[in-house]
Amino acid sequence: MSQGKTKLSRRNFLLALGAGGAASAAAIVANTVPQAQPAATPDDKKKTRGYQASAHIRNYYRTTKV
Repeated sequence: MSQGKTKLSRRNFLLALGAGGAASAAAIVANTVPQAQPAATPDDKKKTRGYQASAHIRNYYRTTKV
């Protein structure tokens, strides 16, 4: 019967070790996560106008025509 109790004790030890490691990792990650950036202002939208066909892009399209 002592052999069964030993296995149970090892399982509990390994379970506690795994849970403690996961909790430690979560605590470290929670402290190192950067804070959220402020929301974009209307001025930021003017800087990024999306797709713009420039001269080198038009040249690429011209050379890929079949």
